[in-house]
Amino acid sequence: MVGRPTRYEVLLAQGAEQELESIHDYISAFDSVANANHVLDRLMEVVEGLAQFPERGSYPKELVVLGIKDYRETSFKPYRVISRVVGNRVLIYLIVDGRRDMQSVLARRLLGA
Repeated sequence: MVGRPTRYEVLLAQGAEQELESIHDYISAFDSVANANHVLDRLMEVVEGLAQFPERGSYPKELVVLGIKDYRETSFKPYRVISRVVGNRVLIYLIVDGRRDMQSVLARRLLGA
């Protein structure tokens, strides 16, 4: 494809890094370190995969109903990775348990509501 970089730079927002740490800490405390490491590894595979396929995934349905199609989501169930392609970068804004009230999480973190 002409004009598109073959690999995109993937950057995690500070909040997304903190969410990864929180997910790992929670699973370590309430399940096992081995399972926490497994989940962290799989989430990082999803994140790193966006370097090659930045538009992978779908539009978050909570944002589509508001007419917003700037963000994409990929997942390692039940976790959702919310990102946005800006130039040759993929910005990861959220890595969150999809069982949470996503409307509130997305409004607060992405829309500043």
